[in-house]
Amino acid sequence: MGTTYDQLSLDERCEIYRLHAGGKSRRAIARALNRAPSTICRELARNSGTQVGYKVEWAMIQARARRRRKLYRLERSSALREVVLDGLAMGWSPEQIAGRLELEQGRRVISHESIYRYVYWRVSSHKDYLHRLLPRAKFLRGWRGRKGGSSVHFIPDRVPVAERPAVVADRRQPGHWEADLMLFSRYRQAVLVAHERSSRLILLSHHTSKAAVPIADSLIAMLRRLPAEQRRSITFDNGSEFAAHRRLKATLRMNTYFCDPHSPWQKGGVENAIGRMRRPLPRKTNLATLTQADLDDLAMEFNLTPRKCLGYRTPLEAFLQQPLDLGVALEM
Repeated sequence: MGTTYDQLSLDERCEIYRLHAGGKSRRAIARALNRAPSTICRELARNSGTQVGYKVEWAMIQARARRRRKLYRLERSSALREVVLDGLAMGWSPEQIAGRLELEQGRRVISHESIYRYVYWRVSSHKDYLHRLLPRAKFLRGWRGRKGGSSVHFIPDRVPVAERPAVVADRRQPGHWEADLMLFSRYRQAVLVAHERSSRLILLSHHTSKAAVPIADSLIAMLRRLPAEQRRSITFDNGSEFAAHRRLKATLRMNTYFCDPHSPWQKGGVENAIGRMRRPLPRKTNLATLTQADLDDLAMEFNLTPRKCLGYRTPLEAFLQQPLDLGVALEM
């Protein structure tokens, strides 16, 4: 049988204690356990005190401590740690950080689980607050309530989502959008969110009214600067704020579609985007303190965050169909 290099078990450490206490040499102990002499030498050197000699309990405690330290590669590599902490500070999830590093390095650099373990180890051992930079472990937005009931019968020329072409559903063709309002606690404050289904790119616009015409005109202003192939259709829910959708058809020649009543999952992309934007823009936010430039900056931050569904490209890279230098490459 060949020499093994697995970690020493409790039984093996007990046998080392018995043989060492009985005066056996380190080579004899190694032969008895089918271990390399260097393994026995290292074990006795690490876990023997000057007063009490080799102690099994102390050896096990020290071995566990060494294994924990080895788990945290981020503690050993300052360059990698800096990249990961910068990513967390920018609002990226551990999965997005790990995936983007793999995309840029062409190999796996670190797993997202290792980042999570390191963060919670830092919380318990250093009493810091790294966990506050993490996204929620489970994405549960809860029930948001209805927006004053369905307006199906009050939306002129409404085309149901069931009549939307299949090419829209599979997300392969660019230019198909979803839109919704992100509401806040303060009266008459909302952010209009437009979400491109293929790239996951978002655009944001500040509103103090849910009136249909201003909402439609805002969407026109957001989308008209894009080429026609980047604005083919848009999907809404049945809120009265989208009742002026015909203005988009007339001005931008975009097809408009509407979800079934109380079926927000039929425009799940913009729903997901709103959930993600709740982190920098919680419901209690006073939008009067933010300018449109502030919202543009938040949208750009979102659009420069790698997404797993895009192979860890960013929405902006997917939208432009070209890679960007995000400054997260490692010199290793």
